[in-house]
Amino acid sequence: MKASVCRSCGSDRLLPVLDLGETPLANSLLTAEQVAAGQEGRFPLCVVRCAACTLVQLDYTVPPEAMFSHYVYFSSFSTTMLEHARRLVERVVAERGLTGAHRVIEIASNDGYLLQYYKQAGVEVLGIEPAENVAQAARDQRGIPTVSAFFGQALAERLAAEGTLADVVHGHNVMAHVPDINGFIGGLKAILKPSGVVIIEAPYLADLLDGAEFDTIYHEHFFYFSLTALVQAFARHGLTLFDVERVPIHGGSLRIFAGHAGAVSVSERVTALLAEEAAWGVDDERGYAAFAQQVATLREALTGALAQLKAEGKQVAVYGASAKGSTLLNTFGIGGETLAFVVDRSTVKQGLYTPGTHLPILPPSALLEHMPDVVLLLTWNFADEILAQQAEYLARGGRFLIPLPTLRMVPS
Repeated sequence: MKASVCRSCGSDRLLPVLDLGETPLANSLLTAEQVAAGQEGRFPLCVVRCAACTLVQLDYTVPPEAMFSHYVYFSSFSTTMLEHARRLVERVVAERGLTGAHRVIEIASNDGYLLQYYKQAGVEVLGIEPAENVAQAARDQRGIPTVSAFFGQALAERLAAEGTLADVVHGHNVMAHVPDINGFIGGLKAILKPSGVVIIEAPYLADLLDGAEFDTIYHEHFFYFSLTALVQAFARHGLTLFDVERVPIHGGSLRIFAGHAGAVSVSERVTALLAEEAAWGVDDERGYAAFAQQVATLREALTGALAQLKAEGKQVAVYGASAKGSTLLNTFGIGGETLAFVVDRSTVKQGLYTPGTHLPILPPSALLEHMPDVVLLLTWNFADEILAQQAEYLARGGRFLIPLPTLRMVPS
């Protein structure tokens, strides 16, 4: 379904930003039987921005049920994500004095990677996770009570009516995934106690534009947030965005803090970042045009580098059967003619094939078994972690080609 108005404010003033053509669903990995049968759809992937509220968004909606009811991304496979979650939980517990008398709810709680640390601190927890396979892992492996459902106004009101309210509501890398942004924020308000806090993390639009991080764009991500757009969206539902931080996770994200209007005071950090966004032109066409040109330049540089490696007879493999990688490979037209195979640490993905490009996914040990000359690192946002894990491959003479934020070879 193509959107004709802004999903947040309802304006019909939608301006083009970047058209990536038609691509498969980025996390829909395939079995060998599905590859052979050609069971794979492609959908338009076009980014627009609202001239009224500045919200950057996709103009085409793939139903969430098609993408999230069964999911192959488990947060706990990333050491970086676990450490990020642990540090945040320790901070929130200390700052807000959380005890067993308090409740924390996480939306899109995945496999309990974050809530496990609250549970260890003795705080009551509840996960909400639409993918039943992932929710079951949270229950079985970590003992996290988890509701397997999509979060929105209706579910929030039901929980509130049952007395299930939260002192803290977390939502990490989920708000961009929900097409009904008003229902999502309205749901946050419904389950939040009067003195409670909402903590949201989402990839930051400024980092996406500055680093040409176009691979963050895929059908699961309906939105690309600026603080300017978020402040307006939360205010519309009686919530005040009172604090903000920039965090490096996922190539650059915003961490926002919100509470009930009238119950919180807005920090200087919010005011300062809003002024910064106005200065770099959150509503100025030139910044978005420059971003589109950066993507075109990167495409030429990366495909040229891979063509040169192929001409030299080098074997190139891939690290990361990620959604980011799917966007990059499919929109740049890079596939089996250039790449040999993909490795990924997630045992859930191993044995499957990548969307669109149909590359086999193997365990990371395959790098030492086959010793490809170069590995294209598509999960570049975890580069430090992965390079450390692959010290032996590097010691044997292997090299990593990292596409973003700037194209570089390691070692050079």
